Amino acid sequence: MTINFWDNPYVEKLHKEILEVLSEGIYVSDAYGRTLAVNHMYEQLTGLKREEIVGKLVTDLKKEGSFDAILNPEIVISGQHKTTVQVTKTGNRVLLNGYPIFDESGKVILVLTFVRDITLMSQMKDQIVEQQEIIEKCRKVYVQNKGGLNNNFLIFKSEKMIRFMELLKKIAKTEATVLLLGETGVGKDVLSRKIHEYSLRRDEPFLKIDCSTIPENLIESELFGYDSGAFSGANNKGKIGLFEMADKGTLFLDEIGEIPLRLQVKLLRVLQDQEFMHIGSTKVKKVNVRFIAATNRDLEEEVQKGNFRSDLYYRLRVAVLEVPPLRERKEDICEMMRCFLDKYNAKYRKEVSFTKELEKALLTYKWPGNVREMDNFIQSLVVTNENEILDVPDLPHYMLLNPVVPDQSGINVSDKSLDELVADYEKNLLKKALALHGSVAKVAKILKVDRSTVFRKGKKYHLL
Repeated sequence: MTINFWDNPYVEKLHKEILEVLSEGIYVSDAYGRTLAVNHMYEQLTGLKREEIVGKLVTDLKKEGSFDAILNPEIVISGQHKTTVQVTKTGNRVLLNGYPIFDESGKVILVLTFVRDITLMSQMKDQIVEQQEIIEKCRKVYVQNKGGLNNNFLIFKSEKMIRFMELLKKIAKTEATVLLLGETGVGKDVLSRKIHEYSLRRDEPFLKIDCSTIPENLIESELFGYDSGAFSGANNKGKIGLFEMADKGTLFLDEIGEIPLRLQVKLLRVLQDQEFMHIGSTKVKKVNVRFIAATNRDLEEEVQKGNFRSDLYYRLRVAVLEVPPLRERKEDICEMMRCFLDKYNAKYRKEVSFTKELEKALLTYKWPGNVREMDNFIQSLVVTNENEILDVPDLPHYMLLNPVVPDQSGINVSDKSLDELVADYEKNLLKKALALHGSVAKVAKILKVDRSTVFRKGKKYHLL
């Protein structure tokens, strides 16, 4: 016998229209477990029709396989709210939240169950987790780069670098794309951070990607990000790219000359239109990013060779800053060597100092690796030498044989003559030989000279 829910005296005030306007599925049963009513949303969420279940006991419906879990009996007995996950015969997974409804005497007369789509809730949970991961990643990058901005200081006093920095500050205050040119190790990374620091975007993220160190097949996903299932091995949640993470901030493309040709046209679109698409997506995303690019390559030559797109090259050449190499600013060499020496003395708790002769020798060296080479070299001197006062013989021989070459004016910028350089090399060689072999006789035999020669030169250089 089918029960007419709307004739039930306990629920006569609960109109059908009220159930139907609710955005959640509703399942109403009485204290005996008989199904009294469901709304249309319940039918949609579970795949079950009201004519299949209304009037039937929830226990019978469970036995028949209409669904695998019920709340009514527990709630009627306990009089308390219960929650469980239910799978219907159509395979739909739903979350049940059951609540008791009492009469005047406190007896449970109805059980009202709210039904929600657990699949949608799981998706929303995944989205929230993903968004939290993105926010945390952005926060870490932001904090890291804010720290990087504070820790990257410039050391200079030369007129050439003073003029360079004045121009850099002027350009930084604009929104122009910047192209930093210069040899390896001149400090393009530090200068890119300075541009950001002096810009109106200083409080926004600064992100960097080194195009020379990331495999070609990964650069695109790092820059553009991808949607779920975009390619084999992709994260099933997708991935946010650096363009999105740098939104409203600055993105530094280091070694831009290494970026693959097939990606250059996509990069050009982002530079021009400030829009892009995830890999595997057709949805266009807009960003607001200031770009800084750097390279030690001759991009004009790369364009002629067909290795770099001319349209991208000209788009990058909006504001060009060419960083002078270290050998062209000798005043900065002195400042840097003293600064790095203080830095590593403090780090390794030492009190190493340089003689005037050693400082002059460092001035004559070409420094092909520029600031990076000097930083690492001074650290090496402090770490590997036991002496507190370092002199020319403590330098590696290649530094004494590699003085600064004449500049374009034809004037030799070296402070030492050939005789002086040869003497320095000879002194360094004898010092190391005596330290290694311990006696004049052994050194004379190895160098194939008379012992008197070794003794005389040792006295000359104050080694004996």
